[in-house]
Amino acid sequence: MKKRRRIYEGKAKILYEGPEPGTLVQFFKDDATAYNKKMHEIMDGKGVLNNRISEHIFKQMNRIGIPNHFIKRLNMREQLIKEVEIIPVEVVVRNIAAGTICDRLGLTEGEVLPRSIIEFFYKKDELNDPLVSEEHVTAFGWASPQEIDDMMALAIRVNDFLSGLFLGIGVQLVDFKLEFGRHVEDDMVRIIVADEISPDSCRLWDINTREKMDKDRFRKSLGGMIEAYREIATRLGLMQEMEPTRGSGPVLVASNDGKNVGKQESGDKENGDKGK
Repeated sequence: MKKRRRIYEGKAKILYEGPEPGTLVQFFKDDATAYNKKMHEIMDGKGVLNNRISEHIFKQMNRIGIPNHFIKRLNMREQLIKEVEIIPVEVVVRNIAAGTICDRLGLTEGEVLPRSIIEFFYKKDELNDPLVSEEHVTAFGWASPQEIDDMMALAIRVNDFLSGLFLGIGVQLVDFKLEFGRHVEDDMVRIIVADEISPDSCRLWDINTREKMDKDRFRKSLGGMIEAYREIATRLGLMQEMEPTRGSGPVLVASNDGKNVGKQESGDKENGDKGK
């Protein structure tokens, strides 16, 4: 069996060389991290859940014409994706006050913002991903003014889509992080959504109880992180009820492409925000 070439390893994922030019294989790890890995723990099954949830979201985005890097899911932990040049700027869309914006602006967690707010953070772990302005992004050449416009327009579309998707399962989209990449298509460079969209990159609250159903359960040492991710997958129709005799791994139902997915198999135990 040919050994795959590792392209990049982050806190929650590994990228391998893909089977065809212009493709990569994205592997989802079980690592849970926060505050630049000051908190780090292995959560059995986390990678499987994020892979499946992110697949579901990206497939829905493809159907409504939001350009992204997803091609198909390969197995329990891996996706085939388009190779892109990642723009070193994280785009955070906020609907409800939570995370660092509360500390910076003296807001109360849960306060509804006057309108959705888009913020930019420079992707640099050693600097703790600092908040930056559009002026910084263009001055240092991280993205052009047109690329910023494209990213913001896509972020708004994704926010509208995700807000409706989660509202339909009784979940409030508080905020979320997006990453973007440059993708060459027909000799044209296009900005598309990359990375992942999962409870690792979104703040999700139950509409009725306001219970946190995302990585804040890990950041804030609340416990029950995997159970919360599993609940999101269940509400999205991606899981069957667990049978006690099957152990702790999640059981996933067949995906929309008709391929059956069985019980999680043990995988490598190998995300990286600062609680934005």
